[in-house]
Amino acid sequence: MLTLSKKVCLLGDFAVGKTSLVRRFVEGRFDDRYLSSIGVKINRKPVLVARTTVNLIVWDLAGSEDYNGLQASYLQGAVGGIVICDLSRGDTLKSWDHYSRRLRQANPGARVILVANKADLHEARALSDDDLWRVSAKCDDGTGIPPYFLTSAKTGENVEAVFHRLAELLVSG
Repeated sequence: MLTLSKKVCLLGDFAVGKTSLVRRFVEGRFDDRYLSSIGVKINRKPVLVARTTVNLIVWDLAGSEDYNGLQASYLQGAVGGIVICDLSRGDTLKSWDHYSRRLRQANPGARVILVANKADLHEARALSDDDLWRVSAKCDDGTGIPPYFLTSAKTGENVEAVFHRLAELLVSG
């Protein structure tokens, strides 16, 4: 069996749920207390794709309006990224271009997936599927399936699926 290690970055505005998604994926738990990330937190978890074990090295980057050299250095070497928006805050989807462009400037071949988090907050939803489709279609992975997922770090909905899909993209080229 082949084993690969791949650096991936989680990007998005403050409080969209980046750390909660990583915690749910790596540790299988959710904590509803908000703790702002400072800098970067790195986690690892293997994902099995066909006959390949992909050791995902997940860099959870602090959300920031400012972009500096330190943040740029965090992106170096990433082959994939998950850009996260908050379904209950429509303005967080506007940052998609900002984050995906910066990731691809540092790593031109990086694969990117859009994640719309907080799907459990049905009554507060501010983004439509059409909004997400339009944005995610910009990073078509060749399958004809726009790479976006509705997730909930709280319930675990689609969290494993996001990371598994990114691992598949990374293995396939």
